[in-house]
Amino acid sequence: MKALFIGGTGNISTACSKLCLDKGMELYLLNRGQRVRKELEGARILQADINDAEQVKAQLKSLHFDVVVNFIAFKPEEVQRDIDLFSGRCSQYLFISSATVYQKPPTQSIITESAPLRNPYWDYARDKIACEELLMKAYREQSFPVSIVRPSHTYETV
Repeated sequence: MKALFIGGTGNISTACSKLCLDKGMELYLLNRGQRVRKELEGARILQADINDAEQVKAQLKSLHFDVVVNFIAFKPEEVQRDIDLFSGRCSQYLFISSATVYQKPPTQSIITESAPLRNPYWDYARDKIACEELLMKAYREQSFPVSIVRPSHTYETV
């Protein structure tokens, strides 16, 4: 499997990157190259600022990925950039969202995937909701291959 992680060296993504390498996956990390992690030797680094589309295109060339995972998209314009960059370049796009998107205050004691998305208290959550809505629209209208993950707990082992 050929995977591209946007970021790949942060709290959640370092552990995911290491696991991919341990499983023998062909892992590419698209980042600015400012963090070097010895445990991620074996990953192929595509050094570019994700916010500079021309830099990214120059690094991607004609590469196609089984999966592209974005750990660092927080705003709809960043997701739109990814839709534009990765349409036709990946078999699956994985968006790391957040459990903060679920309705606040909750109307049920158990949160399931069918719980409404609404959080009037936090811009971060509202932006993640807008990102999800944009991705689902791209799926419905353009068949953009998206999956959304909503972590509820993030921790780092030391």
